[in-house]
Amino acid sequence: MSILRAFTSIVVLLFMPLGQTWAADQPVSNSAQTSTPSSSELVRLSWKASNEGDMDALSKLYEQMLSAYGPKAKEQASQLNSFPGRDQIENYRTMNDVAVAMFIKAEALMHQGKNELALAVFNEVSSKYPWAQAWDPSRGSFWSIKEKSQASIKVMSGEDEEAAAVKAKAPKTIPKIVLPGKDRVVDYRKYGKFLNEGAKDYHYQIDDQSQLAAAVGEGIYPNITGIFKNPGYKKALQEGRLNGSHWDFVNTNDLEAAIYKWTMAQEPWGIRLFYMGIIFEKAKMYHEAIKAYQALIVHFPNTMAWTYWQTPWYPGPAAIAQIRNIIRKHPELKIEFKGAKIHVLNSFDNDSSNDVITTTPGVLREFSDEEYARLKEHPVDIKGPLGKPVKTLGKGRVRLVKYKNGHWQMLVKGRPFIIKGITYNPTKIGQSPDKGTVTNWMESDENHNGIIDAPYEAWLDKNHNNQQDSDEPSVGDFTLMKNMGVNTIRLYHHPMKIHKQFLRKMYKEHGFMVLMGDFLGKYAIGSGASWADGTDYENPAHQKKMMQTVKDMVLEFKNEPYVLMWLLGNENNYGVASNADKKPEAYYRFVNQVAKMIKVLDPHHPVAICNGDTLFLDKFAGFATDVDAYGANVYRGSYGFGSFWQQVAEAADRPAFITEYGAPAFGGAMMTYDEAKQAQAEYHEDNWLDIFYNSAGYIDGAGNAIGGVAFEWIDEWWKNYEPSRHDTKADVVGPFPGGYYYEEWFGLMGQGDGKHSPFLREPRKVYDTYQKLWKN
Repeated sequence: MSILRAFTSIVVLLFMPLGQTWAADQPVSNSAQTSTPSSSELVRLSWKASNEGDMDALSKLYEQMLSAYGPKAKEQASQLNSFPGRDQIENYRTMNDVAVAMFIKAEALMHQGKNELALAVFNEVSSKYPWAQAWDPSRGSFWSIKEKSQASIKVMSGEDEEAAAVKAKAPKTIPKIVLPGKDRVVDYRKYGKFLNEGAKDYHYQIDDQSQLAAAVGEGIYPNITGIFKNPGYKKALQEGRLNGSHWDFVNTNDLEAAIYKWTMAQEPWGIRLFYMGIIFEKAKMYHEAIKAYQALIVHFPNTMAWTYWQTPWYPGPAAIAQIRNIIRKHPELKIEFKGAKIHVLNSFDNDSSNDVITTTPGVLREFSDEEYARLKEHPVDIKGPLGKPVKTLGKGRVRLVKYKNGHWQMLVKGRPFIIKGITYNPTKIGQSPDKGTVTNWMESDENHNGIIDAPYEAWLDKNHNNQQDSDEPSVGDFTLMKNMGVNTIRLYHHPMKIHKQFLRKMYKEHGFMVLMGDFLGKYAIGSGASWADGTDYENPAHQKKMMQTVKDMVLEFKNEPYVLMWLLGNENNYGVASNADKKPEAYYRFVNQVAKMIKVLDPHHPVAICNGDTLFLDKFAGFATDVDAYGANVYRGSYGFGSFWQQVAEAADRPAFITEYGAPAFGGAMMTYDEAKQAQAEYHEDNWLDIFYNSAGYIDGAGNAIGGVAFEWIDEWWKNYEPSRHDTKADVVGPFPGGYYYEEWFGLMGQGDGKHSPFLREPRKVYDTYQKLWKN
């Protein structure tokens, strides 16, 4: 996910199947022998005309698209009765492009107020091309044109049934699933042997399968047959509650049926056990959840699966993190988990064939009542001594220090500093960077009173009545953020102008530091490349322009008191209008050149990168040695960031921080609005605690975490392409409580019904959570 997906602008919907590149002006089919542009080029030009409000040009492009490519699109559509597989999408490019052109035309008509004409086109594209998809490169996923067309029809009719139904839905109840085992905590050494711990040929040898099955309970490996005798299973089967795919049961409220379904799922046992653990957690059956995760670690640590984005995923390390998170949140369980580690060598690429996995299953044990009582009375200090500094990065007021125990810490003016950051981009409802209508929030003064709107005049709608009452004064976002405990915001110096005097005032009054960023060619910003061609990190002309824009940033801001670090890129390793994903070595070599230049210009502030998770971490470690800190946008789940910290420590030996993390406050049909807000708060709490307990001094952590940046301050309504509507349609699958990226709902604050934007702030539960975490 990108904090500024906005700047994909008019080309956000170009079709580019994963793993393939093609020039936007390359004709397809028989158009190579004519002067007709390719269908993809017509799409690009259509978006351009739409954003510029040139309806004459748009109409001509629309007719040209239908004339040249309509027959081929209909032929391709006739071959489908469902969405094509990811490996087949390229075969339906013409159909997709024609459908997008129709969608663009319909949207343009809608924005002109020609609703009847727009309705006709929306319905036509939905009917003719129900399986057409649009590629969103910044999300790395496709979206359904029919679905978005139907959402726009809802906008015109004023309907919003789904959101109303979800908010009115009664809270779900959690059934008690009866799948007990005789051991509350399973000691696998009683039932078998761990062989070759810490090696790639590790395995667990079961000596007493019947006793182990009795210990773990029904459904958990190796107890794989008892579930079919369970009366609850038979009842669920008779009632038809087990119909459908097991993937339909990931986010169901029928947790009992979900356990039965996943026990029988045609998936590797490692995958099954991971999702069973999640379901047990939802049911608050924490001992059973731990057993499921532990069984995965012990028996199936080498399990690998593929994500929606066709990247490898390793449930074993995630299961270790899940257990630690449960124990951290529920000390009343009286459980200790020590020594577990699953290391995946060569995991930083998308090639699973070269993986080498070593496993140490660790020891899980339960404290006795007497031992637990002693621990409560005389708690063991979970922090250890750092030792003397052995390495320092930076010469100014901001430094990164490594200590004798191997841990890293950030110091600001000689004092420990952990980043308590927020992504701040207060977009007014109705504005959209995709449509070129966003104003600079540092200049916005909607009420013409000489005061910048969001930072200084936002107000809390405490009773959620969508009006400013007498006890709800205008205090501004900066005050609200300060009261929450924020100490850092993340900004980019382009494409919108940053006002130094404004930030000086912010720093003086509120003390916020700034992670000052340069996109370094992401979205083709700063490189001079076109979107269609993308930034080429081996192109000398592109390199020169990017070096200059970074140089301009450093020279302009290096003496500003609020600068914390320089931040390079934003998930550039995922590609998107650049070839960093195709030529990672060239990209990280160039990053290193930039870091060296910065340190000549400004030796007083550290240099960090903003990566996408740990993809190509090994290449970063090898080729970007002058970058001081490893930052990454990471969305792995409520349990935190799993092996991320240890991976960075082992591969790169740098301090690390999370440049984006968070979850939506909306959960679709599975959750009420109140439930989703509670789930969002719990997700943020667990993520922050994972950061905190991996910071310097904590003996069970990696010791290299220097903070995180929560995503984001307020909801941005433009992200599903209709900026005046708070979209409740699901985006792509994601590791969130509702199971999807509801990207318009990631705010720690809502904007109510939108009528008082950019001023109204609807506080969510997560705001109170951070006050407790960050202020205390």
